[in-house]
Amino acid sequence: MATGKYDYGLGRRKSATARARLVKGKGVVTINDKPAEEYLDGNKTLLAEITDPLALVGKQKDFDVSVKVSGGGTSGQVDAIKVAIAKAILVSAPDLRGTLKKAELLRRDPREKERKKYGLRSARKREQYSKR
Repeated sequence: MATGKYDYGLGRRKSATARARLVKGKGVVTINDKPAEEYLDGNKTLLAEITDPLALVGKQKDFDVSVKVSGGGTSGQVDAIKVAIAKAILVSAPDLRGTLKKAELLRRDPREKERKKYGLRSARKREQYSKR
């Protein structure tokens, strides 16, 4: 990664947090200092999902993306990265806000795991009710 000016975006999903930096470059994506293909175990679907915001605005080959992600599982991390990249694009080109907003890439998914409650088996599951 080249040093210098970069555009920053923060994305969250479930318990995952992603911090993305966009730098002018050739379209290289690194996640936690590893190539994206290696980090995602070669999963093409997840790799395509990560680059969705860049593909939507046609800037896949214009930026190098460096992401630091922590917490959660693979799916939550991918969604967090997607939001982080979209927000970083917004910093570099505010005129693309409408396009990204229409594709719902700026919206954080609020669904999180519900905590287990006292007296229940899980968050909502109860003991079976017996009438007699």
